[in-house]
Amino acid sequence: MIKIGTALFEAAEQFEREKGISKEILIASLCDALAAAYKKHIKDKDATNVEAILDEQAGEIGVFRTKVVVEVVEDENTEIALADAKEIDEDVELDDEVKIEVTPENFGRVAAQSAKQVITQRIREAERKMVLDEFMSKKGTLITGIIQRRTDRAVIVNIGKTDAIMPQREQIPGEYYKPGNRIRVFVLDVKETSKLPQVIVSQAHAEIVRELFELEVPEIEDGIVEIKSIAREAGFRTKLAVWSNDPSVDSVGACIGPRGTRIQTIVGELKNEKIDIVRYSEDPVEYIVNALSPARIISVDILADEEDRKEAFVIVPDDQLSLAIGREGQNVRLAHRLTNWKIDIKSESQAREIENRQMSEVQYEEVVAEEDYTEEEEIIDEIAQEAIEETSQMAVDEEDSVEEEVIEEEIEE
Repeated sequence: MIKIGTALFEAAEQFEREKGISKEILIASLCDALAAAYKKHIKDKDATNVEAILDEQAGEIGVFRTKVVVEVVEDENTEIALADAKEIDEDVELDDEVKIEVTPENFGRVAAQSAKQVITQRIREAERKMVLDEFMSKKGTLITGIIQRRTDRAVIVNIGKTDAIMPQREQIPGEYYKPGNRIRVFVLDVKETSKLPQVIVSQAHAEIVRELFELEVPEIEDGIVEIKSIAREAGFRTKLAVWSNDPSVDSVGACIGPRGTRIQTIVGELKNEKIDIVRYSEDPVEYIVNALSPARIISVDILADEEDRKEAFVIVPDDQLSLAIGREGQNVRLAHRLTNWKIDIKSESQAREIENRQMSEVQYEEVVAEEDYTEEEEIIDEIAQEAIEETSQMAVDEEDSVEEEVIEEEIEE
């Protein structure tokens, strides 16, 4: 047996407190390392009856081989004679198994080197698994971290036991991420790698808005108010469709809060990003009108209402067109993403022009159709006249023929 004292156990307990890796994992790693070192020492890596045993009370560790008790030994590595086994345990019988200590002399240094490598590897594996399990459970939630540094295309955020990556596409446009600042991020994905898991975080994802509202609005957390849909262009504007499951609770008012305190907190968290809270409705016309707020709407015509094709035609006052469309089409674009309806917006004058143009086209088609009909009538009249004239000529010819026959008969008589 190798004397190790109590230092190992003290170090394991300290490591457990600091890293969160249990003492049992470290001790098991040490035993596996010692067994592996012994197999390498005897040049038999496939040996299955070798194990290391740690005696915590005595503070000793040793290598043992399990052997079967037989009358005649054929394989010294796996079998032991009954007489030799009796010296170890008087009660042993044939076919029993006994553990024989095989720890080589001066094996401490070799064991220590192998143990260091194996324990280091096991610690890394344990850390990786702990981080993976922890952040897998946090996937889809908000966490707080500290900005470590910036690279050309990403921001590195320390989130406790590991550093997370915030790619450029998940950053708020125009936001300056200063190292050392605390930041709240959304855990977007966790990828397992050969080293520590790679955690991807975001500040641009739409779900971060949902998480913030769930934190600030108790009615949402309790299920009284429900967020039906979110459309976001990070750093600029977000539209949020909400619905109340309790008729006595105003869904929009609950999200805004007394004197706007709730919405102001969320807007501050999102760096003054504009947030439109609209009331959800199962009626598509009403829902589209709400989604296009703050613009006033004159009418909404449903052009198509199918599962794969939803289109609506919206008319607004002339002075509301730019507001309904928004800067660079942002308002109507967000309304489309919020409602999942394709929205075509026209002003009153534009709609009137379209209607007049359509009426002109219809009138033109009617005139063309009438002209075509008149031309057809003339052709029919000509054909009829020709037929009448031809019939008349045939009748005259027949009369002349009859008269000639009568004259000929009179002459013959």
